[in-house]
Amino acid sequence: MQVLQNKIALVTGAASGIGRAIALRLAEEGVNLYLLDINPGQLAETVTAARQRGVIAVGRQCDVSQFPEIVSCVEHGISRWGGFDLLVNNAGVTYYGHTEEMSAEQCERLLAINLHAPLHFTRLLLPSLLSRPEAHILNIASFFGLIGTRKLAAYTASKFGLVGLSESLRAEYARTNLGVTTLCPGFVDTGLFSNALRGNNLAAHKQPPAWMLTTPEKIADRAIEAIQRDDALVVVQPYAKLAYYAKRFFPGIIDFANHLSRKRFGKQTIPPPTEEERRNAA
Repeated sequence: MQVLQNKIALVTGAASGIGRAIALRLAEEGVNLYLLDINPGQLAETVTAARQRGVIAVGRQCDVSQFPEIVSCVEHGISRWGGFDLLVNNAGVTYYGHTEEMSAEQCERLLAINLHAPLHFTRLLLPSLLSRPEAHILNIASFFGLIGTRKLAAYTASKFGLVGLSESLRAEYARTNLGVTTLCPGFVDTGLFSNALRGNNLAAHKQPPAWMLTTPEKIADRAIEAIQRDDALVVVQPYAKLAYYAKRFFPGIIDFANHLSRKRFGKQTIPPPTEEERRNAA
């Protein structure tokens, strides 16, 4: 999708972070916006900022973990705009902690937001997207959708799933007007991990060192470029690219690193859960 001027985009998770940055970059390109988020106050600020860039922007509160709300928002958007040229699946949450401490409710909500919602938005909007001369889906995944790591199992599973969804859609609609891009940032200064739901007795995820962080605005710049070039998979920061290609061409390297860690720090012994923890996990 080389020409973005006067296109219409639906962006989820648009109130803050990467979603807000992408929405405002799209506005600078002349894209009219239908913006969704669970936080109405911050969403209103994004809508105002987008309008100041000279485009039409409409915001609507939406909890994307609830399928009826997704349907309602899509129906409202189709009624208001007539259809969409671009879908940006950005809304996401995480959980930091040992997997056995994660409650069923936390697990279901995380998967609903990170994986089920993008799938539902995609399938509901595909008839509209495919009716356009050219259209695009941008799925915001993560570096952790390519490489697994400790204490982020559910988040990693959801992002691996989103990468797979994108790859399948790109193959399924390769002979149509629809492009599909997966964007996999490393650590971004958005507060996603520091504000994550956490397991018992765990401090917040430590802030990565400054050299590993990038800004939402830089991610948004790369996102616009990826849409215009119809890139399939974009791994953003240099260290993320290095780790991804190391795993790709040397598949055992991550497991070897984990093995070295176990030898250095010793095998971890996790105590059995208490009765209260068993009830919370049910």
